[in-house]
Amino acid sequence: MAEIEKPDRAGNDDMWFSLREFTAARIAIGRTGNSIPLSELLDFKLAHAHARDAVYSTLDVEGIAKNIQQFKLPVFTLHSRAASRAKYLTRPDYGRTLNDESIEELTTYNGLETDVAIVIADGLSAMAVNQFAVELLQYLVPKLTGAGLKLAPISLVEQGRVAIADEIGFAFNTNLSLILIGERPGLSSPDSMGAYLTYKPQHGLTDESRNCISNIRPDGLAPAAAADKIFYLINEALKRKLTGVDLKDNHGLLGE
Repeated sequence: MAEIEKPDRAGNDDMWFSLREFTAARIAIGRTGNSIPLSELLDFKLAHAHARDAVYSTLDVEGIAKNIQQFKLPVFTLHSRAASRAKYLTRPDYGRTLNDESIEELTTYNGLETDVAIVIADGLSAMAVNQFAVELLQYLVPKLTGAGLKLAPISLVEQGRVAIADEIGFAFNTNLSLILIGERPGLSSPDSMGAYLTYKPQHGLTDESRNCISNIRPDGLAPAAAADKIFYLINEALKRKLTGVDLKDNHGLLGE
């Protein structure tokens, strides 16, 4: 087994210091008198600024729409009832439903029943979605089509929350909705994307009906590994006809 190289502890007596190389969490930050060192205080303020920037980042609709043309699927550009970021943050219920124009646009769709509807929404970190959504789909879409699954059009949603995929999936007459969405930024993870799966999406479902794969980013669950896990869960969901608390993630376990 390769020997783990530990950081230089010269001048630092904190027994936790050697663990800092394994996590971005703020451990062993030291102290100066009764306070934390100035460098740690500045790092904290910078991380907090990055988190705020993530919340107010905007979905690159044009860029993502252009990049997902490679999947040769129709694309719908939609918007929630939250007309602004301020309204999105103060009225979470507005982010869960489509505005009238988007509902009308979806009525133009008259396709056959599909297996999976993919939705991309900004959530609380559009920067995460801008960076990783297309990369993840480059791994996932070939797996889905290779397995013979029928895909609905891809939807791009501004000011969207997780539950908005229920309304979209129902409109597309799909068996399962998958939404890729920016997660609430942490002080060490402003660029974290989540994926939620819902079997038989429809209005009124709550969170126990979904499965979530969280922390999709290079420093968390890499997009390629996330695509493998999502593909596994989609297949299990369609086979068992359910998602949520009754669908367990056994991907990667011995014997699987």
